[in-house]
Amino acid sequence: MESVSARDGRRGGRGLRERYPRASWPAGAHRQQPLRVRGRSVAWVPPLLLLAAIALADVNTGADFRIVSWIVLVPGIAAAICGVWGTAAYAVLSVVTYGVVDGLWPDAYRAGLPDFILVALGGILAVAACVVRVRGQERMLRMQYIAETIRRTVLRPLPPAWGGLEHAEVYLPADVEARVGGDFYDIQPGPHGTRVLVGDVQGKGLGAVEMAAALLGTFREAGYHEPDLATVAERLETRVRRHRGHLGDLGRGGEDTDRFATAVLLDFPADAPDAVDVVNFGHEPPLVVGPAGVRALPPGDRLPLGLGDLTRDTSRPGVRRCVLAPGETLLVTTDGVTEARDGDGAFYPLADAVAHALAADPRTARPPRLVALVRDGVLRHSGGHLDDDTTVFAVRRVLGSGLPG
Repeated sequence: MESVSARDGRRGGRGLRERYPRASWPAGAHRQQPLRVRGRSVAWVPPLLLLAAIALADVNTGADFRIVSWIVLVPGIAAAICGVWGTAAYAVLSVVTYGVVDGLWPDAYRAGLPDFILVALGGILAVAACVVRVRGQERMLRMQYIAETIRRTVLRPLPPAWGGLEHAEVYLPADVEARVGGDFYDIQPGPHGTRVLVGDVQGKGLGAVEMAAALLGTFREAGYHEPDLATVAERLETRVRRHRGHLGDLGRGGEDTDRFATAVLLDFPADAPDAVDVVNFGHEPPLVVGPAGVRALPPGDRLPLGLGDLTRDTSRPGVRRCVLAPGETLLVTTDGVTEARDGDGAFYPLADAVAHALAADPRTARPPRLVALVRDGVLRHSGGHLDDDTTVFAVRRVLGSGLPG
């Protein structure tokens, strides 16, 4: 999947990419370098300049102002920005420089052995501190790589124009370090049309990720094999109950066995090029964005996935067919968008923002532009502080192409 953030980097979206960076690769592959110029590390420059400045100042000042012992700061600075071997080199260089500079003074004015021991001990402690820092960085990089692998497993990359659909999506986790949460989405082409699932698991943490992964696994199989969209919806409801029962048997009660998920299940039938079938499980109704403006699809009549046993209604999930005009895009968002607040507590006006942008530029209905508009608007509205995972998903049929049959 080519993220909207990556594409927008060519249009000045660098600040947002820095706010939500991609995870680094395995430990040691891209060790953090605070100071780089044109791809090359210059972290060795500040300690060297400090060392030279202290030595020159000590030589060119009077005997009443000896600062040679300040050299102990040099390996400390190196420990913060250089590697282990670089820090060790500065620790040795500091001791040597101390001995040379202090030896230039008459015996009566020399700092002597106590300060020499201070500089040597400071270098040893700096090297030890650098080892701890580098190991912490490598541990963080490993965790980021694991989180990125989990994200790509749950939210697999989607090929462009897959299954006859033009799509764009962006996922912004509330925890930018975790990089994955309870929001989920996927597209599944199949012999009966192309199905789309977008949803949000209640709660956060690994329990929400587990349920999202379980739902996506079921959707990818049922969405491909089942000819009836209502059957796919029933499979999703059953999967939530089975998942919670499994967690209960493992002794993981409480929130994990009480989770539910809101979701929108879409089907673009191969035999109806102007229609989309919708099953809404307690999710915010998708918006239809196109030349005619912005309108919301009718709200769903199903409870969220996992809460179906709270009602006596045993009927099959109702599938609602909606007509789409050429060029109209379906916009599905999670509550990270609709519940985003500004400093005054006002919610983000999604429909109004999209309608205003569409009136100014009809090309806003294109999925990449639409997703970028909503993403940037939410981040501006909330000041970059997201209280919940945020997913923006836009999809429409590719004009002039048929869906897989």
